[in-house]
Amino acid sequence: MRKKVVVIGGGTGLSVILKGLKTYPVDITAIVTVADDGGSSGILRKELDIPPPGDVRNVLVALAEVEPLVEELFQHRFASGDGLNGHSLGNLLLAGMTSITGDFQKGIATLSRVLNVRGNVLPAANKSIILHAEMEDGTHVSGESKIPLAEKKIKRVYLTPEEISPLAETLHALKTADLIVLGPGSLYTSILPNLLVPGIVEAIMTSNAKRAYICN
Repeated sequence: MRKKVVVIGGGTGLSVILKGLKTYPVDITAIVTVADDGGSSGILRKELDIPPPGDVRNVLVALAEVEPLVEELFQHRFASGDGLNGHSLGNLLLAGMTSITGDFQKGIATLSRVLNVRGNVLPAANKSIILHAEMEDGTHVSGESKIPLAEKKIKRVYLTPEEISPLAETLHALKTADLIVLGPGSLYTSILPNLLVPGIVEAIMTSNAKRAYICN
């Protein structure tokens, strides 16, 4: 029986480790942060009220088993046009599939089949979340993309809205995993937003899996 590996994170680090893992005979589940609020993802989450698709798009491409040209098409970013400038085609496809299926996770699953994705890709939560940071000087910064720009020491990070639920598939994957990998990626903006979703830390703690944290 193949070992089950769950990788938690976001940003570039998650995609890089998944590209390597898919060359091994293991069952992969990627749990992806939905706290991104910058660039194309930030615009789509604001205008369409959907979770940000950017990190999920990168993970889908990392695990896809398709021709390089299809990967390039999925990652293509428009450089002109009043409405399209800055958007990647993959983000738009995820937004469109979410609209068609009525559910972000169902949209991901549908595109996973189209891209022949090796593994399961799950958002940490099935709704948009906002990451906030309380700094050591008492100030608060809202937005994943804005926290690093503050250039202050972080005391804690937290999420809104208060009512956030993890996917049942996410909890099941963690509880039945043989190995859980956290990172690599920014601790405060790529890894902790996943762990702040209620139920995820408890699932990791009660799992019999080995756990590995890869720091930057």
